[in-house]
Amino acid sequence: MPSTRTAALAAVLSSAASVVAAFTSPAVTSSATSKKSTTSIYSTVDPSVVTKKEYEDICGVNFDDRTLSDRLKKTSYLYPKHVEVIEDFEPMVNEMVDKILLETGEKAWQPQDYLPDLAADDWLQQTKDLREAAEGIPDEVFVVLVGDMVTEEALPTYQTLLNTFEGCDDPIGTTDSAWARWSRGWTSEENRHGDLLNKYLYLSGKTDMRAIEVTIQHLITSGFNPGARKDPYRGFLYTSFQERATKVSHGNVGKVAKEYGAKDLQRICAKIAGDEGRHEKAYQSFCTEILKRDPDGLLMEFGDMMRGQIVMPAELMTDGKDAQLYENFSAVAQRLGVYTAIDYAEIIQHLVDHWKLGELTGLSPEAEKEQEYICRLPTRYKKLAERSMNKKKDDEVELNSFSWIFDRKA
Repeated sequence: MPSTRTAALAAVLSSAASVVAAFTSPAVTSSATSKKSTTSIYSTVDPSVVTKKEYEDICGVNFDDRTLSDRLKKTSYLYPKHVEVIEDFEPMVNEMVDKILLETGEKAWQPQDYLPDLAADDWLQQTKDLREAAEGIPDEVFVVLVGDMVTEEALPTYQTLLNTFEGCDDPIGTTDSAWARWSRGWTSEENRHGDLLNKYLYLSGKTDMRAIEVTIQHLITSGFNPGARKDPYRGFLYTSFQERATKVSHGNVGKVAKEYGAKDLQRICAKIAGDEGRHEKAYQSFCTEILKRDPDGLLMEFGDMMRGQIVMPAELMTDGKDAQLYENFSAVAQRLGVYTAIDYAEIIQHLVDHWKLGELTGLSPEAEKEQEYICRLPTRYKKLAERSMNKKKDDEVELNSFSWIFDRKA
């Protein structure tokens, strides 16, 4: 009996050794050092011992890069109907990638195109010109410009958000689906905005860049929750609104800068606003396609979102000192007319008109109620905004200090 047990144990150990050897890096397995593998499992599995088919049978997975994206696709969703709808118009998204997004690389505009060239012989004069123009810009304008820049610099948070929309994610980072290509292309274009504004502010010498950098880090760390709930319908409703709001804000800062003779800043803001305008059209087109296929579904989500109002992406901004930094920044933007409660109401009106929500027919009773509610909102909000703004005109303006401008008040 002992000899039988010994033989059996030896057989088990021999088999285990073979398995261990198979899953040992070829770098430390002498028998495999001369052999190469074209699969992505080569670093952990020796294909001379365990074949690809045997590995799949044992582990139940395939690590071939070509099939990884398909394997990572979810098979169950919180919103299966919504995913089915957006998958139905994916060919249109491919067109948007080609038509809305600009060419990347050499043909695309870059931040450096709008800034002094520090490698040029006259770099010092170029920089002096920028600083002289910036000198005439009031602190209030710089506060709003910094707030807009901080919002743009939190871009990692926004790409993360896009990847939470069911059916629109990029599971491996290089997925070739239309939605993944859109997400990466959109992000690459948006990335230029924060870069450009950041460098402009640095060269202007008018702001405390370290305080601004602290604010950016806080905002990215804090994140934000727009209430999308992983639902692509809610996600595209939010981006349809937010892209237009950002366009309005950048465009108005540019107009104010022009009034103070800062034509370079006006050009910068106009360029960024142009990008936001193109992106706005794309997201609103996505919602148009959803309305063609599921008007009830989109109206129900839109109505629910508007009852909670649209959350601004920089709502959680802080410099570590001012707990009311976002509110104080927003108050300055409101006083300057850069982004106001009336703009909020007008964006809702634009979406109602653009999607022709009042003309939709064949809706369920529940969706008809939401249709009526949404279509009445712009007028209601505008009246409230005008009343609020008129009251604030009569109130004494309270100035607040901002670390972004070396604790000066604005």
